[in-house]
Amino acid sequence: MQPFTFNTSKSIQFGPGLLGKIGELVRGSIGERVMLVTDPGMVKTGIVDRALEALKAAGVAVEVFSDVEADPPEHIILTAAEQAKGADVEGIVGLGGGSSLDVAKLVAVLAMGKENLKDIYGVGNAKGPRLPLILVPTTSGTGSEVTPISIVTTGTNEKMGVVSPVILPDIALLDPELTLGLPPHITAATGIDAMVHAIEAYASASPNNNPVSRILAGQALTLMGRSVLKAVHEGSDMDARSDMLLGSMLAGQAFANSPVAAVHALAYPLGGHFHIPHGLSNALVLPHVLRFNAATTPQPYAEIAPFAFPELAKYEGQERAAAFCDALADLSKACGLQQSLREMNIAEDFLPRLASDAMNQTRLLVNNPRPVTEADALAIYQAAY
Repeated sequence: MQPFTFNTSKSIQFGPGLLGKIGELVRGSIGERVMLVTDPGMVKTGIVDRALEALKAAGVAVEVFSDVEADPPEHIILTAAEQAKGADVEGIVGLGGGSSLDVAKLVAVLAMGKENLKDIYGVGNAKGPRLPLILVPTTSGTGSEVTPISIVTTGTNEKMGVVSPVILPDIALLDPELTLGLPPHITAATGIDAMVHAIEAYASASPNNNPVSRILAGQALTLMGRSVLKAVHEGSDMDARSDMLLGSMLAGQAFANSPVAAVHALAYPLGGHFHIPHGLSNALVLPHVLRFNAATTPQPYAEIAPFAFPELAKYEGQERAAAFCDALADLSKACGLQQSLREMNIAEDFLPRLASDAMNQTRLLVNNPRPVTEADALAIYQAAY
């Protein structure tokens, strides 16, 4: 067995209704002044008001930053950090989807005034210290509450990552009640995104691919495979919502330590250029990347397939890996997601630009079980078109 490192959030708390205890948690673990980082959509749901009520009831003064955007650009993060500095807060609470949680992580670092955003891009460059940090996810997708990763949009369409154990939160608070109001399309896209995390973590060529991540990835796919369609089509089902939130978190722990690969590398240019939500971008290229990989490296996909789709256990080897790719494509369609780049109004003559940009994602491509050239990336986009 190869040496490996496994890092995750210090404390994980799971259960319906836990948002009501956020005030006690903050008072006990952070102090009396915090910044709440969220987005305008969350404010409209009323969930932010519920959090504020619980915080104020516990005697916690709250500075609210609610301007987070999807695929957050640098200026949003820098503005939030300056607001946190000006309010002299003692800690940060992130509430929302992956974008809000990613912003909260970086604000916790930058508000200390010891590091600059431009200096901490890449792996291991954020050294800390940071402010105390609690993350509360409201979607079952990114697993950001247990990952040492924050993704930032730089310039007009490029994305860069800050990857460091420093930005793992002190507490990940998972309340499945917060996901009950998610629309079907968002439930589907974030759900497929979380499944991608588990799949890519299991198959990752990273030298840190490890038994813990693989076990977590398998359990994540078991939970999500049995529940994603129910969560999409019967959104008030608490058991399905709980499976999805816990599965997303387990997948987050898996890929936080055994990193993702070409699915994400090819998805990022779709989000950068066309502002396609990250989960949907992953879903659009997922079966095509896996078919490319499985042609030479079928074993990990054959191993993990029955976790998500128990009926595939009757197949073996390459046949099972191929059936897994087909089952994922069928699942995406059954969830109601768009199935092609053409449906997203992407011009076919733009595909070479996407392939070129995907090659910039070297941090991810190095983890792919099969090497990907620019010509390979173009062929995958063409298959997805």
